[in-house]
Amino acid sequence: MRIAAGETAAFEELFTDQSRILMAVIVRIVKSRSLAEEVLQECFTEVWTRCSGFDPARGTGRAWLITLCRRRAIDCVRSVQSQQDRDLADGLRSTAATGDDVEQTVIDRAESDRTVSALKGLPEDQSRPIVMAFYQGLTHAQISQTLKVPLGTIKSRIRDGMKKLREELEASR
Repeated sequence: MRIAAGETAAFEELFTDQSRILMAVIVRIVKSRSLAEEVLQECFTEVWTRCSGFDPARGTGRAWLITLCRRRAIDCVRSVQSQQDRDLADGLRSTAATGDDVEQTVIDRAESDRTVSALKGLPEDQSRPIVMAFYQGLTHAQISQTLKVPLGTIKSRIRDGMKKLREELEASR
């Protein structure tokens, strides 16, 4: 209510008291510190400009802030995913428009088959993180979280698996 009255000290106090917990909420959703900082800034800008939307009869100020931040973070994730989808579609269209050279397509397919065969020869604990990273586009941290394995272990498994893959692919040439 003090912020709605234009009291900058109240805004500073709110930022100091709540920014850490709000940042934690946002980071858990967007999985990127830099994106989370942008979302947090947008949220506090909205608090300053539209704090009249807060109704103390409907809940606490913290709950209102967390809801605002969660919605903004989810919007950010959707926006980033949508942009990635558009970029992929544009890339596929441009590739199709240029037309693939038949010889290169055959070579690429043979390389792909050799890679898949080599991946199948790796132990599951190495092949699965590699597939998740390279074919699903997950980060090491996301793989660690999904598989419930420490991040350092995931990095080691990917490194060791890639080394074995390289050796196998070089040997089969």
